[in-house]
Amino acid sequence: MNYHLAKDYLDEKKVAWKKMRDGLGIGMAELGEEKKDMVVLAADTTESSRAHFFAQKFPDRFIQVGVAEQNLIGISAGLAYQKKVPYAVTYAAFLVGRGWEPIRTTIAYPENHVVLVSSHAGLATGPDGPTHQMTEDISIMRCLPNFTVLCPADYEQGRKAVKAAYDLAGPVYIRGVREGTPNFTTEKTPFDVGKGQVLREGTDLTAIGHGYMVYWLLQIAEELKDVVSIEVINLHTVKPIDVKTIVKSATKTGKVFCAEDHNIVGGMGGAVAEILSQNHPVPMKLHGVYDQFTESGSPKDLWKKYKLDKQGTKQVLLSFVRKAQ
Repeated sequence: MNYHLAKDYLDEKKVAWKKMRDGLGIGMAELGEEKKDMVVLAADTTESSRAHFFAQKFPDRFIQVGVAEQNLIGISAGLAYQKKVPYAVTYAAFLVGRGWEPIRTTIAYPENHVVLVSSHAGLATGPDGPTHQMTEDISIMRCLPNFTVLCPADYEQGRKAVKAAYDLAGPVYIRGVREGTPNFTTEKTPFDVGKGQVLREGTDLTAIGHGYMVYWLLQIAEELKDVVSIEVINLHTVKPIDVKTIVKSATKTGKVFCAEDHNIVGGMGGAVAEILSQNHPVPMKLHGVYDQFTESGSPKDLWKKYKLDKQGTKQVLLSFVRKAQ
């Protein structure tokens, strides 16, 4: 399938680096033009989470609740009961960390159509440190019944994710990041909820990622094409997970490598392992944050330290390939 990726997307100097949170914010503002029942709420982080794009255009449909994330969730649930479609926006650590119990009770349990849009997830949060670098959000959100969990790969997919969420039934969590990352997809690249995207075919190893890690995996696959044939899957929907695509690829390649800017405990890699253990067990390597709190620093320095940049990820992948042979 042609996914219409950006021209020269593998060249970091030619591909555009854009902030996913801008895509999320602009996507909400664009959606608001069409959907008059849409309401956006923020918890004091209007500009940094990019809710201001919507707030400036539709001030009568924007609610600023302040530093009160549990109220953010409660008000959102109430709006859903009134047939509105609320989008609750703030940093991941506070949105689903501080807000988890009311999310569970007032959104997940009654299946309210509330869209939770996070920014500042993972190490891309950078100097704000471990209090803000949410690396557990996928774990705690995918375990909630009725939730859809979306992890777009870049700016363009972030823009599409907020629009796709409007048409879904029930609650949705969208994971966004702060830092600028390669925008390697285009307006023509499809974004089908629940469908993994095989962006590159291979025969020796399946590499699965979400967010900007997908870009590193595509680069690694190209750089190692004479060493190992790597199939790359963009798993932008962690729940509901695409069982068919994962099992089909694992059956073909016989080995699976998962990479994510998230704790390896309960993250996307864990979800993939749950699927394969029950359908087609193969050797696997989960690469991410290895069950620890991280530290403050620039995103690039942190990616390097925790081997979540391209070079570090390639080293871990090659080590796995050698051991699995």
